[in-house]
Amino acid sequence: MFDQLSKRLTGSLERLKGRGRLTEDNIREALREVRVALLEADVALPVVKDFIAQVGERAVGQEVVGSLKPGEALIKVVHEELKRVLGQEQAALNLERQAPVVILLAGLQGAGKTTTAGKLANLLRERHKKKVVMASCDIYRPAAIDQLETLAGQVEAGFYRSDRVDDAVVIAREAQEHARRQFADILILDTAGRLAVDEAMMDEIRRVHAEIDPAEVLFVVDAMTGQDAANTAKAFNDALPLTGVVLTKTDGDARGGAALSVRKITGAPIKFLGTGEKIDGLEPFHPDRLASRILGMGDVLSLVEEVERKVDQKKAKKLAGKVGKASRRFGLDDFRDQLMQMENLGGMGSLMDKLPGMGNLPEAVKSKVDDRQTRRMVAIINSMTPQERRYPDIIRGSRKRRIAAGSGLQIQDVNRLLKQHKQMQKMMKKVGSKGAMQKMMKRLPGGGLPGGGGMPF
Repeated sequence: MFDQLSKRLTGSLERLKGRGRLTEDNIREALREVRVALLEADVALPVVKDFIAQVGERAVGQEVVGSLKPGEALIKVVHEELKRVLGQEQAALNLERQAPVVILLAGLQGAGKTTTAGKLANLLRERHKKKVVMASCDIYRPAAIDQLETLAGQVEAGFYRSDRVDDAVVIAREAQEHARRQFADILILDTAGRLAVDEAMMDEIRRVHAEIDPAEVLFVVDAMTGQDAANTAKAFNDALPLTGVVLTKTDGDARGGAALSVRKITGAPIKFLGTGEKIDGLEPFHPDRLASRILGMGDVLSLVEEVERKVDQKKAKKLAGKVGKASRRFGLDDFRDQLMQMENLGGMGSLMDKLPGMGNLPEAVKSKVDDRQTRRMVAIINSMTPQERRYPDIIRGSRKRRIAAGSGLQIQDVNRLLKQHKQMQKMMKKVGSKGAMQKMMKRLPGGGLPGGGGMPF
């Protein structure tokens, strides 16, 4: 997400960063490039106009032109304005009501409401330790009810299926009563979607809202629809008191215009970003962190939180115990664990997106980052016997042919994996020695860790 916008913005601002003096002319020239970048990212025109006006007003004043480092001051202004457009601070869910707290999901068909309901239930159960019940008020698509029930089973949430098939309001009321009897903390209600906004749909969801008085009304919208996402959100916001927006399929949107437009046009805060089909692919929306990512500053805080949540700490400690110790072999099982941990964190692409400065890497380098390679390596290791994974040196001709056939790959791929594992083994043995660690730290920018010259971030 935001790949195109980030590239254009950082490029135009970096050209000004090193200048000792900025004038109104070169600031205006840079803002013209920023304007084009925003429009190409499919940001709504009113939002672009307001953004450029606000940045321009601050940029030509004492805040930037009179600064000792005007280029850096301009980037700071752009960063702050991006945060303002995105919503300044994270907007958390309102869960302070008497249980069961009702969360109503609304949106067009195909936006990902049902999948989002499952992801949200998973997040509330795992991170907030809440007992969740799910129900569908979709009286037009029986398959949507079956899908939601399947998702409820996957995330270990309760599910209510009504005998009524013709009245969404009655289903909502019954689901609320069921959740109360089950002593659930939260009830997530999925609603019917349409291919376009129509009055019948709006009337139905207004009646459902009036019946159950939900604490949260979340509008679920496909980020890939660009400006249409903002227009549809406005139509829903006019009909319902939206409390937040969930942007789905953000991993497939390189432009990111929807995120910058929806908040400004509706006034409703973006509360979550959805990625992929995995049940854990829903993250709270942090405006300040996303603004930093857009400007190529990375998002180390989100990366740290992901590592703490998704990395298996027992396996990490076990691996740490093998570093530098020849007696404790770093086998292919360990190598596979590391690859799987990487996959759990979203792959190399996701990691690079959150690390500072990675947005400035040449396209030739970025194009080589292919998470499919990780999955191929895991498939090769899975095709080995436990003995082969523990003692890879025994893997010769006939074994290689069997492993290649079992993983659906070539012998060359098996050879490449074994070579990478051997290199990793040598590196870990060297890292275990104090002298090698000191040499490695000296190669880092600044010659060490933060506090002694430091990492670049």
